[in-house]
Amino acid sequence: MNTHENATDDELAAMLTEGSEAAFDLIYERYWKKLYNEAFKRINDCSESEEIVQDVFVDLWHKRGSRQIENLRGYLLGAVRYQVFAVYHKRKNLPAFEEPLDYMAFSADNADSNFLRDELLASIHQWLETQPEKRREIFRMRFLEGLSTLEIAEQLDISRKTVQNQLNTSQQSLRESIGKLLAVVILLLRP
Repeated sequence: MNTHENATDDELAAMLTEGSEAAFDLIYERYWKKLYNEAFKRINDCSESEEIVQDVFVDLWHKRGSRQIENLRGYLLGAVRYQVFAVYHKRKNLPAFEEPLDYMAFSADNADSNFLRDELLASIHQWLETQPEKRREIFRMRFLEGLSTLEIAEQLDISRKTVQNQLNTSQQSLRESIGKLLAVVILLLRP
């Protein structure tokens, strides 16, 4: 039995940074299924999802001494999403709503892309501040923390349908709010 089984994510991340294989094993056991599900729901391919999770954990181990991870769950989910975007990019079949942001992320030769990305993110944060408190919290939990609608509903003690309705409303509002800016960004980034 592993003595670190009840360790918090922060403790496991600190032990991992020090090179603990036991911590790595516990992180793997704790998160592999969540990460696999995150990849699979986005690309719907078992073998590619497994490969993504494998790549994330290989990278985690290889770079264990050079990264200070403050939010292990967020870090791992972010790494999976990045790998999923790489798969989308390789396949050349991005979902329509992700394509403009992906183009910005992979556009290293455009000097303005970092500025435009920062402007877009600032617009999103500004929009988020205008939303009602509960909607803002649900949006943050879903898109920044990567929680499922069921997890959000349980944490906030509201129905899953309410969470879904709030997310739909916030997505529609966000599209309206940053639509013009996004159109300008796309025009400026196209070759």
